[in-house]
Amino acid sequence: MRDLIKSALAITWKDLYAEWRTKQVFSTMLIFSGLVIVTFSFAFDPTNNTIRAVIPGMIWVITIFAGILGLNRSFISEQYNDSLHGLIVSPIDPSSIYFGKFLSNFIIVLFVQMITIPLLFILFDYKMNGNILLFLLVLFLGSAGFICVGTFLAALSANSRSSEMLLPIILFPVISPIVIAAVQSTRILLIDVEEIESLFSWISLMAGYDLLFFVFCFFLFEFIMEV
Repeated sequence: MRDLIKSALAITWKDLYAEWRTKQVFSTMLIFSGLVIVTFSFAFDPTNNTIRAVIPGMIWVITIFAGILGLNRSFISEQYNDSLHGLIVSPIDPSSIYFGKFLSNFIIVLFVQMITIPLLFILFDYKMNGNILLFLLVLFLGSAGFICVGTFLAALSANSRSSEMLLPIILFPVISPIVIAAVQSTRILLIDVEEIESLFSWISLMAGYDLLFFVFCFFLFEFIMEV
């Protein structure tokens, strides 16, 4: 287990360092997120209180669609110079490749959220009155579930000629439960605070989804790498 974690952290560090040098994925995700936010801010009147009801949905639309841009690149970039083949034949547990990729994708998405969500609140003149810790927990659980499935399916579709088109097609049906739970939890925290009792049911659903699919993807990743 120690060797697996060590190998996974090495892969995570490699990906984050490569992204730090090029900033290709991060900048693309950030530009896309900013464009969506600015477009919606001009399309709707931020002073209209009813428009603020779209904020929970916008948070996850930005997260998912920007995240897909990063997921598509996470394994396609490894195909240059047969880097992915080198990882497969290296003396490490194949599951550590998945774990390392999951961590790097997850960290990048969290950084994008740290920039785009405050920008969204500023442009829509929204002042959060809910529990900030619960809000961060919802962001963490929702993003983790999306990334753990997305990383697995990105590896599965990486060898396809149309992987950019294939990934969203196979990803959206699988992540629909976590997206619904994340949007509902965010809505309760930001808009319908009086429904706080039902929040913990949605959080439990997200936690169970994350655990189930992470274990599933972690142990099956070795088999899709052999395909």
